[in-house]
Amino acid sequence: MDVTDAISADAEPASLHQRILADISDRIMSGEWAPGHRIPFEHELSAEYGCSRMTVNKALSQLAKAGLIERRRRSGSFVRRPQSQAAILEIHDIKTEVAALGLPYRYELTSRHKRKSTPEDRERLGLKNSGAVLELTCRHFAGAQPFCHENRLINLAAVPEAAEEGFEENAPGPWLIGRIPWSAAEHRITAAGAEAETAAALDIAEGAPCLVVERRTWSADHPVTHVRFTYAAGSHALVARFTPSQS
Repeated sequence: MDVTDAISADAEPASLHQRILADISDRIMSGEWAPGHRIPFEHELSAEYGCSRMTVNKALSQLAKAGLIERRRRSGSFVRRPQSQAAILEIHDIKTEVAALGLPYRYELTSRHKRKSTPEDRERLGLKNSGAVLELTCRHFAGAQPFCHENRLINLAAVPEAAEEGFEENAPGPWLIGRIPWSAAEHRITAAGAEAETAAALDIAEGAPCLVVERRTWSADHPVTHVRFTYAAGSHALVARFTPSQS
């Protein structure tokens, strides 16, 4: 890169770098650029956006760090299957997962229902007696594409203030963590085909393979919430690090 490139890169607004990031990530997340697709070379992107190769290189490096693309020496850059990681034994925030991919996060509440618990609700929450519950359905976005479909039950006997919270702006997971301490959690991880509602929410074909993470939490001996997170297969990985137990 010559001095002219370096000077022009310093002069280019940060928004241009973000535009390149957003354009490429949206094409990958939408499936327009499938895994294995070759990203245009740096000089081609530089000409397309009217910017320096330094700006393009910065954007591609960030995409590679996020795991969206793979950069091969002398061959160019190629689309990888985007994959977020979350520790199996941790209570994680989806916004943090999306940020790790280098993509903007957006949350959307699609339904909210307060009702008397059904037998299925009580089984999910681990409740012995009937009571009031709040059911929430949400979507979490990575860039322009749906990233995760969330279905959650909240035990209103344990968190009565949830009945007055609209959850239009705040995702229920971080909201709960900020208001009631959890003392125990249980994870269940399965593979499943996308049902009609989930497929529509994630913008995938009905029956497409998905990773389903279910979590139930307690505060003392009181069930607090049961949540079901559904991700399109290949978009999420679960990782746990541990050491041998000591006697």
